[in-house]
Amino acid sequence: MEGRLTGRWVEELRRTCQLYAINGGIQLILDLADVSFADAEGIKLLKELRIRWVTVLNPSSLVAEQLKA
Repeated sequence: MEGRLTGRWVEELRRTCQLYAINGGIQLILDLADVSFADAEGIKLLKELRIRWVTVLNPSSLVAEQLKA
């Protein structure tokens, strides 16, 4: 992934992960190395995805701190 995880991109990621990981049974790995920012809804989604066995790798220090909270 790259850019900013905000607005409509949060819903796009949710739909995509639901289609492939949750309904399709595929183990997903999200590389966040190029994600510069995630808003509150984006962070909430990433936390939900981690609970559903989606692996989240390489978050920026800002995103990593938000994921800890």
